[in-house]
Amino acid sequence: MSFGGPDLAVLVLYMVGITAWGAWLGRGNRGGTDYFLGSRNLPWWAVMLSVVATETSTLTFLSIPGVAYLGTLAFLQLALGYLAGRAVVAWVLLPAYYRGELSTAYALLEMRFGGGARRFASGVFMLTRLLADSVRLFATAIPLAIITGWSYPASILVIGAATLVYTYFGGIKAVVWVDALQMGLYVAGGLIALALLQGAVDGGWPAILASAESAGKLQVFDFSASPAVAYTFWAGLIGGGFLSMASHGTDQLIVQRLLTCRDAVQSRRALIGSGFAVIGQFALFLLVGLGLWVFFEGRDFARSDEIFARFIIAEMPVGVRGLLIAGVFAAAMSSLSSSINSLASASAYDFWGPLVGRRKGAADAPADDGAGRTPGTDAPTDDRAMMRAGKVFTLVWAGLLIAGAIVFIPLSEGSAAVEVALAAASMAYGGLLGAFALGVLTRRVSQAGAIVGMIAGVGTVVAIWAVARDAVAWPWFVFIGLVVTMAVGSVFRRDG
Repeated sequence: MSFGGPDLAVLVLYMVGITAWGAWLGRGNRGGTDYFLGSRNLPWWAVMLSVVATETSTLTFLSIPGVAYLGTLAFLQLALGYLAGRAVVAWVLLPAYYRGELSTAYALLEMRFGGGARRFASGVFMLTRLLADSVRLFATAIPLAIITGWSYPASILVIGAATLVYTYFGGIKAVVWVDALQMGLYVAGGLIALALLQGAVDGGWPAILASAESAGKLQVFDFSASPAVAYTFWAGLIGGGFLSMASHGTDQLIVQRLLTCRDAVQSRRALIGSGFAVIGQFALFLLVGLGLWVFFEGRDFARSDEIFARFIIAEMPVGVRGLLIAGVFAAAMSSLSSSINSLASASAYDFWGPLVGRRKGAADAPADDGAGRTPGTDAPTDDRAMMRAGKVFTLVWAGLLIAGAIVFIPLSEGSAAVEVALAAASMAYGGLLGAFALGVLTRRVSQAGAIVGMIAGVGTVVAIWAVARDAVAWPWFVFIGLVVTMAVGSVFRRDG
């Protein structure tokens, strides 16, 4: 069965509608605080859904079924660590973020160390986010290429252009509300897939689970102590926990959303709630992967991210198929828009603002600057100028992400995009988390210590990935980077 007619109409209408709605949501933006922080007044439940959609979305929808198809349910162990890591962030870092009017995650480092540490950490975030989200964008181009017959570069350009429209005009309000809608749609897609697999496989789900059990694919917990195994209980709890601490406590992509809540209490609800939602999502799409393994009788695919996409095209009813493919694209658009907006905000607040004198930051503002601000305040002196600069950076980062996705095409053979994206992010997360730990938990480490520690932490993990990736699995990267960053950074002490 081919994709066309009613399905194509549903896809086009949905994408046009969601793009127009997202752009319309930004009609009230008047300055940088509106454009990047939603006036700090967005409801916690919408922020929670946005956090989940941002960190999972297309990679959950397409790649997680492929992980279970090729392996077991052991990936679910990571989600336990994700919840534990969120709890630490909620009670350790969030209160620090809400002590001042911080506009990016890295303003907290400026309060403690100085502007150099803020800009270095922000630069690490930018490079990491560019690499990881280029992979995400490529993963979403796969079903579009399958459906239309277009090349991967053409598919990437179409998705990137549509996303840019509502991100440019809508700002963070559009990003959060569109994310919330997309999450509901792609979760519904997973549930529909479960129902269809019941009828597509002889014996339905009892037969699927029996086959999976006999093949050892229902295994959730693996208590192996080997660091070379990616999905073990210890790698999930420790590695996943530190990964979540880094991604939700130091990555502007997530922290920006948390800063749109009214206060720390609302932000904490959004963060902890997202942890439970992610566990449910992972379980849902891993089950879909088991069903696909039985349905396709374990046949080989060039890319594991194609497996679920091909099932949607071949087996879903007319109309429903179009809506679910629209959900894949829209979910990718929401993640891509999140990345673009967070990169633009970091560029505007962490680099452009200080360079042109638009902002007095924590390190260079006096105790009282005449406007009633205290150290830790990060409010721009010209909010409209900040929004205009942010829109320029939005265009720049959209172009870079599209280019990065195209570059990834020849590197993707045989890899699950979700694992590639997580590994790329994990290389830098340890260094970032280590810098924040030095800032929050110590008082004598200098700015030079924070910067040199980050360089050592990130450099160590990159070296491990380059020469010993078969001996040390990616879930351990954040923990290793954290330890190295804190150990090296602690050598550099402030005088006095």
